[in-house]
Amino acid sequence: MQEKLFGKTLEELTTLTENLGLPSYSARQISEWLYKKEVSSIDEMTNLSKKARAQLSASFDLGTSLPVDVTESVDGTKKYLFRAQNEKYIETAYIPEEKRNTVCVSSQVGCKMGCLFCMTGKQGFQGNLTAGEIINQYRSISEWKALTNIVYMGMGEPLDNLTEVLKSLQILTAQWGFALSPRRITVSTIGITPAMLQFLDQSEAHLAVSLHTPFDEERRKLMPVQQVYPLKEVLKEIRSWDFGRQRRVSFEYILFKGFNDSPAHVNELARILQGIRCRINLIRFHPIPDTPLESPNEAAIKRFRDKLIAKGITTTIRASRGQDIWAACGLLSTKKMTQKE
Repeated sequence: MQEKLFGKTLEELTTLTENLGLPSYSARQISEWLYKKEVSSIDEMTNLSKKARAQLSASFDLGTSLPVDVTESVDGTKKYLFRAQNEKYIETAYIPEEKRNTVCVSSQVGCKMGCLFCMTGKQGFQGNLTAGEIINQYRSISEWKALTNIVYMGMGEPLDNLTEVLKSLQILTAQWGFALSPRRITVSTIGITPAMLQFLDQSEAHLAVSLHTPFDEERRKLMPVQQVYPLKEVLKEIRSWDFGRQRRVSFEYILFKGFNDSPAHVNELARILQGIRCRINLIRFHPIPDTPLESPNEAAIKRFRDKLIAKGITTTIRASRGQDIWAACGLLSTKKMTQKE
């Protein structure tokens, strides 16, 4: 199988063109074709000589790929299915709203973190996506030119695939790449502290931390990572980091009925987040097979939000989208892989 050009940095393209004996300016020309123009083949890179294009085509493939399936919700949300390595599948969600259009990208095939509430985790870990496979989810959906925001909240733990995620962020934000503002990009993590610090240092994108309960023992039940990287250590590092005025940290909080939705949880959240300029995003739980967890009703969710706001914490309830198309991460790809077996 040929190596892919899409997903290479300008530095990598420079090395590649040097090895092929192409002019030094060829690397920037190729990056323009890859990330600023719509081409579907190397042959369309018309400001390269025919000989250069033939040399590239002999060893490389362009590297973009279209989705293999798409389903659309009554609310306008779309779930795209892309083929990944070894005939596996990854999911990408397009979420249109009044003032923004967001794409939610995956960073891994499956996931090794084993969170109780996550369908992707039930697949187990099957592989890291390359930077090219990550940004292809942005570039290869039909709405890509209308997108305003990118969130790394799809399948997988982004910071467990740190090298490729950072590389994809570089391509998305560099002037020689897609030249997007890093303020339009949010990367989620369950709290892998060393990788989180590296991400904060090497990127300007926003950070979102999956919190889900402020109590250690409860978090261990939900998220095995708590045993390795305790929440208090994650918060200690976040509290000490200078985010500036433009960069944002947020906390994702899926509400589970009778588990993490009590007044005691509100009080403890206010205590542990004191001194951190942040927001909490409350998320309704979309049921998945083989889990005892369920979502509280709407009134309970709003009460929880109002109590957090009364404590001085900026809190929003994330709109539920795409429930009629299996929009929760991992459901659609699991279904597709099961059909193939």
